Amino acid sequence: MSAVLPDPGAPNAAFEQPADRGRLERTVAALQARGFRAEIAADGGDARRRVLEALPEGAEVHMALSETLRELGLTAAIDESGRYDSVRAKLNALDRETQARERRKLGAAPDYIVGSAHAITDAGTIVVGSGSGSQLGAYAYAAGSVILVVGHHKLVRDEDEAMRRIREYSLPREFRRMQDVGYAGSLLAKILVIHQEPSGRIRVILVPETLGF
Repeated sequence: MSAVLPDPGAPNAAFEQPADRGRLERTVAALQARGFRAEIAADGGDARRRVLEALPEGAEVHMALSETLRELGLTAAIDESGRYDSVRAKLNALDRETQARERRKLGAAPDYIVGSAHAITDAGTIVVGSGSGSQLGAYAYAAGSVILVVGHHKLVRDEDEAMRRIREYSLPREFRRMQDVGYAGSLLAKILVIHQEPSGRIRVILVPETLGF
């Protein structure tokens, strides 16, 4: 029997508002002051190009499950092109029940992980919510390099607003998406807050487009 998950209700459309150029530039400066490598792409196509140029051919790359990446065509470009050593392709070949340990280890510490975030504060803090937490360890520490592609509607004032955005907008959108593909819904089980990255291993590409949620 499928689990019954609490319905989070309708998404709060207030969190769909795009940021202007000035706010994008201030956010880049705030991220850089915290040790992140941050930049603004011209558009979605430019963001896609920047990601692919950052990945050496043949590199081990893990694609976090992300509507942003899917909308940009990055999921297919990396997992299906044959140009990279795709962690996701290997995960899909393993049985979820009998090979769970192998799946956890394989996805835990890739050379590269590409994903997104649910919110970035004006002060340069990155916030990511997850149901399983499968991508959070790699973002926080274990991946060699992290590339996050983030649409302009994900900029928020502070961490309180970031948490509201995840609960009131991202979760309802993901809940409906999961129902549309035949699952019971989704839940918010774990949240990662990244305040600083002294090593510079996290790169953030802001995009002046509405991508993902």
